[in-house]
Amino acid sequence: MSNIITINAETRQNQGKGASRSLRREGKIPAVIYGGDKAPSHVSIESRKFDKEYKQSGFFSRLFDIELDGKKVRVLPRDVQLDPVTDKPLHIDFLLFVEGARISVDVAVNFIGEDVCVGLKRGGVLNIVRRSVELLCPVESIPDMIELDIANSDIGDSLHISQIILPDGVSPTITDRDFTIATIAAPTVMVEEDSATGEEDEETEKLADSASSNDTEGESANSSNED
Repeated sequence: MSNIITINAETRQNQGKGASRSLRREGKIPAVIYGGDKAPSHVSIESRKFDKEYKQSGFFSRLFDIELDGKKVRVLPRDVQLDPVTDKPLHIDFLLFVEGARISVDVAVNFIGEDVCVGLKRGGVLNIVRRSVELLCPVESIPDMIELDIANSDIGDSLHISQIILPDGVSPTITDRDFTIATIAAPTVMVEEDSATGEEDEETEKLADSASSNDTEGESANSSNED
């Protein structure tokens, strides 16, 4: 798990659309912290600090400390509402850390062994079906990412969730099938070449048939002249 970053927050005295717009004009983002047996806390955080962390990979699988009124509470980001035009964060939902709890989190898949992959060396293409997988994790040990080794995979191979070694206590939320993460697909250039070759063969056959037909007609004409 990555180092836990601290984000400073302030309690929001006023709520509603008007108050939220005022906060955004001040360079702050309204947020809520909920979970456990506590009432939700309505807070605001600095947008500049948040934007820096939000742009990092694996944001939704990382724990943060929110410092509020001199105390720190550990949270997990669960949702970020974005402006449909500017993509700037409008509101953030944080889930309060509760020790011993298990939560579902989307965790990024990191593909390793691409430089020595058998299928890729033969011209195959890595077709990624899932760039992340929803996992059920203990809140204390959420993985930053999971790794899938494709070094020995060849063209036509499918790579499944069962081929990933998950940390202790972590399991996929989909349990009724061994779902596909990626495949090693045949290169399209091979298909195009095969198609072109087929067209050339067909054209060659047509020319051969035409030549054969002309030869037959010539022989018939010569035979008539001899008669």
